[in-house]
Amino acid sequence: MFRKFVFESVGEIRRAYDDVDWAATPVGPMASWSPTLRGALDVTMNTRFPVVLLWGPKFVCLYNEAYGEMIADKHPAALGRPAREVFSEAWHTIGPLMESVLAGEGPTWTEDAPVPLHRHGFLQEAYFTFSYSAVRDAEGVVEGVMDIAAETTRQVIDRRRLATLSRLREVLGDLEYLEEILEHALPLLRANAPDLPAVDIDFGDDVSMAADDREVDEGPTGVGRIVRFSLGSGQPASRRPLLVVRLSQHLPPDDAYLGFLRLVASSLGHAVDRINARQAERGVAASERGLSEALQRSLLTEPLQPDDLQVAVRYLPATEQAQVGGDWYDSFIGPDGSLVVAIGDVTGHDRRAVVAMAQVRNLLRGVSYATGVSPAGVLDALDDAMFGLAISLYATAILARVEQGEADAERGLRTLRWSNAGHPPPVLIAPDGRATLLETPADPLLGLGDGERTDNTVTLEPGSSLVLYTDGLVERRSIPLQARLEWLIDTLDGCHELTAEQACDHLLERFNDIGEDDVALLVLRNYPEPGPRPPEAGPRVLPSDLRRNAG
Repeated sequence: MFRKFVFESVGEIRRAYDDVDWAATPVGPMASWSPTLRGALDVTMNTRFPVVLLWGPKFVCLYNEAYGEMIADKHPAALGRPAREVFSEAWHTIGPLMESVLAGEGPTWTEDAPVPLHRHGFLQEAYFTFSYSAVRDAEGVVEGVMDIAAETTRQVIDRRRLATLSRLREVLGDLEYLEEILEHALPLLRANAPDLPAVDIDFGDDVSMAADDREVDEGPTGVGRIVRFSLGSGQPASRRPLLVVRLSQHLPPDDAYLGFLRLVASSLGHAVDRINARQAERGVAASERGLSEALQRSLLTEPLQPDDLQVAVRYLPATEQAQVGGDWYDSFIGPDGSLVVAIGDVTGHDRRAVVAMAQVRNLLRGVSYATGVSPAGVLDALDDAMFGLAISLYATAILARVEQGEADAERGLRTLRWSNAGHPPPVLIAPDGRATLLETPADPLLGLGDGERTDNTVTLEPGSSLVLYTDGLVERRSIPLQARLEWLIDTLDGCHELTAEQACDHLLERFNDIGEDDVALLVLRNYPEPGPRPPEAGPRVLPSDLRRNAG
């Protein structure tokens, strides 16, 4: 009667109970089962939640159909056998919990616990949320333990894989070079040992972890359980990096596992393509920069050196991230024999700026030589020429002419006549070492074509120096311009005994924050005594060597 009542509507598992020789088990034949066991089994068999009774001191397994499905191919052999034999691979985890409940120490609750389970032919990584509860007789004696369980393997593994993918994408987003993938991404992947017990990325070198295994295609694997994924799409297949993974022996190589590996490979592949694209862009930019810089240096020729004056120049490109700009300097002899010096900066930072610089520089030379007018007149004529020739750009510039009358020549005096088209003010170093800004109201930029231009004059005493520079020397986004101009004055104070070459070196040696813009520099020095020029202190720095002094 008990058999009929309990097993009347339990499904296929009834046949498994019928096949067990219960008399040969520790719980004995069904007829001898206690009312407590019968009642507990009735509850167990009439729920669809996975439940197992672990009966007596041997914890003999009696369970419902849902539990049989959960333990897979352990069923039906597990029915009627001691739990220690059925779950020997997990006994160190679950055994003490059962024994504590049987001893009357109260129920247990375990959430997402790792419980290795040998099923489907291998020892499988598995996780369960379960509770062990005592089953007592009418006198309160614990006869067995009821285990109500839910497998959470998929949820736990999915969370772990999602965390790996999220961290991987964060790491890959900041990488700029392929070797950084090995440095940053590979350790992250290796930290997920359950899914990736052995993983490597092959950029063309041998992958030692795969050396002893047969290479197989993606999918359920054979010997060695190795899968390989090519990374990226921007190169021929034979040249793409490889993600090589040894599959876990404790996870089925199912769609979920291989799908996770495909997502890992996809993230790495996108990073490889992005890094390769950026490297190609940097290569093009470097080539463009090299051509522009070579063009600019070819235009910035050696300055003329009159016997009674010294001129030194420097050109300092910005950092690699910035492009070459339109900074320039010039010095030449006018038709009346006077020295003309100029410095300027065309707006823009690319090859077009360099070409525009060449146009403005050459026009300035031509207009100055052909007209012989004052610097302000030359800049006015240059504005007209730029407008008439449709040279649509803006530029700042200082044009200066060194003049000397017969009376001044006897005392070594010279007059500097200059006009400023929106450019940073020059610095005059007096013979006593005091440096001052030659600040005047700035005239309009070249290219605006309106407003009057004025000439300014200052006396160059013997032993004085004039410093012309472009804004890259003093302008910084985070520092007020006035503070940088004060730095410039402080740096040049006391430099009256330096030659023009030495003054350039001194200034650039202290210019250790290079990076935001190009710098052009011109120093004009009036010798203390008329006559032959004193010997240079050290070798000259030619235009091709100008960058060596960048801090």
